[in-house]
Order: sequence, then structure tokens, then C-alpha cells
Amino acid sequence: MLRAGIVGLPNVGKSTLFNALTSSKNAQSENYPFCTIEPNVGVVNVPDERLQVLKKLVKTDVVIPTAIEFVDIAGLVKGASKGEGLGNQFLHNIREVDAIIQVVRCFDDDNTIHVAGKINPIDDIETINTELALADMASIEKRIERLTKQVKSGDKQAVLEYNVLTKLNELLSEAMFINLEDHFDGDELEFARNSQLMCIKPVIYAANVSEADLATGNAYVEKVKEYASKHKADVVVISAKIEAELVDLSPEEAKAYLSDLGVTSSGIERMIQSVYKLLDLTTFITAGEKEVRAWTVKSGSKAPKAAGVIHTDFEKGFIRAEVTGYNDFVSAGSYAAARDKGLTRLEGKDYIIQDGDIVHFRFNV
Repeated sequence: MLRAGIVGLPNVGKSTLFNALTSSKNAQSENYPFCTIEPNVGVVNVPDERLQVLKKLVKTDVVIPTAIEFVDIAGLVKGASKGEGLGNQFLHNIREVDAIIQVVRCFDDDNTIHVAGKINPIDDIETINTELALADMASIEKRIERLTKQVKSGDKQAVLEYNVLTKLNELLSEAMFINLEDHFDGDELEFARNSQLMCIKPVIYAANVSEADLATGNAYVEKVKEYASKHKADVVVISAKIEAELVDLSPEEAKAYLSDLGVTSSGIERMIQSVYKLLDLTTFITAGEKEVRAWTVKSGSKAPKAAGVIHTDFEKGFIRAEVTGYNDFVSAGSYAAARDKGLTRLEGKDYIIQDGDIVHFRFNV
């Protein structure tokens, strides 16, 4: 399952946002540092209105959306890479996620203390980025040290790894997240992608604002957007306080409330969409009387790979895929009608799954 880690300095709204994300009150939210010690974990369904439409058409009572696991990681502080606060434990938790959501405080509130004593979102971002970069550099230096003997012996794989790690170390000295495609290709890119470094993970900056600034943003948000655009990161403007209030409302009430605030969707929905975009993910669907279910694959995945997401046997024994586009299926109204109108296709091993494809895999085990 896809995992996204929520990080940030203490008292920026992380745990409040996590509570809203998981529609729970499991994560404590208090006005003091290190309130979150063990990472809270919550599984969040990915909103997809198509599933409810298909539920009616195929006449099933079971709908299973795809999901993201969110991990609320305790507040980092300056010096975390050297074990300050509860640094080592937190850094380990960050290494295990697929994407990082960095909550950045973009609101003024005299009643909520800031760990640095002032509101400066760029300073906050760079504090965290520096700590992650320093921790990554320490990890790289140990790995380089272990490779030295093999490099001297002329081992080709060791030389490749040594060169990649050395270059990564130089890039990390600038204390920012690295877009690997800008610096590597071929075997070097493949190794760099598998290096388990924190500073190569996709990043979303969640600019946490007050209710009044949700629709229009503010000067703090503009600074975050400018920073993110330079570093190929994404920005989602959210109000953790508003998201927490939406939890107790019906979908209709929530929509009306957001409309009154001048926005069309919740910050959580936009955040999930951003995670999908950053990780380059695509959703395909299986639909029948038993259930309607969404599945997630990397964009560009071929049909056998998608079949393997359902079950490894499906990929091994793949014969072909019966595919109907979502819009075509809805316009036809049923599988039989889609087939009669020529809207359903039989695709082979080279077919690339498209977002919204409704697929039935044929396989032999």
C-alpha cells in the first residue's frame, strides 16, 4: 500500500491534519513539542465518484476504493539528524514512506507557540530539509566507506555505486530535495532510485492557513509556492482546523460549508490528488456483481503488471485483458451493451493501462 509521511516542525498542525485525514481522534493534538512520539498510522480511502456510479450499473452492494496509508511522524527540530529531540527514531520512520507531506505553518496565532519563536515558513522548510539532508549524508558516507576496497579492486558495480553516492553527497550539501532525473540516467538512475534516501522522495508542502485565508492564500503561502516551484515540489493550501471540522459533517453539509468559504473541494482531496500526481499513479477498476474495486498502478504500466496487482498468478498466467473505458461503459450501461457497441476491446501484453479502465483479466495458472 502507498505510504505518505506527514512531517513538520512541532505545532504546525500535523496531528490536527492527520486526525482529519483519517476521520479519527487517534492522534493527540496539543500545544507543546513532541506530543507525537510513536508514529500514528491511518488508512485513508481515495475519493473516486466513478465507483458509486459503477455500483449502480453492475448492481453490487460492495465498493472497495483504493487507499493511502498516512503516517503522522513526530515534529522534527533543528539537530534531529544528530539525535536532538527524538530525531533518530523520526528519521527512520520517514525513510519508510513513498512520499513526504511537509506541513508548513502559514498562519499567525499568538496562542499557539512556534518552536523557533517566529513565523517564517521558508526557515521552517529549510530546517527540516537540512536535517533530512544531513541524515542522508551521514548514511551515504558510511556506504562510501564500505565500498572503498571494492572500488580499488575494480569492481564495476562498486564503482557505479561509489560514483552515484559521491554525486548524491555533493547535491545534498545544498540541503534540498533532489530530482534524480536531472542528474542521472541509465544504471546510475536505477541505483539512485533504490538508495532509500529521504531527500529523493516526492514532496508536497501543505501550507496550513487560517479559515480566512483558505480561498485566497496569503503572503506566507506565496513564499512557499515560490520555493516549491524552484524545487519541483507541489503545494496544497489547507486549513487543518477546517478539515477537522469537516469530519463531523455529512458530505452535503461539507460541500456547502466549503462553498461558503470559497473553495470547491477539501484540502484532503486535493492532497490525495497531489500524491497521485507526484508519484505518477493511475487507477483502473474491476467491476461485477461481487464488487466494484479500484486498483492503483504506476502510470505506463502494461496489462500483465496491472493484473499482478490483483494477484501474482494473474501476471504469471496472463493471456489478455478485456478493457472498457469508464465513459464508454457508463454510456453503454452494461457489459453486454458495451460489447454489442464495440466499446469493449481485447488487449494483449503490450497494452498500457489507462486511468479509469474497467478491466477483466483472462489468465491461465
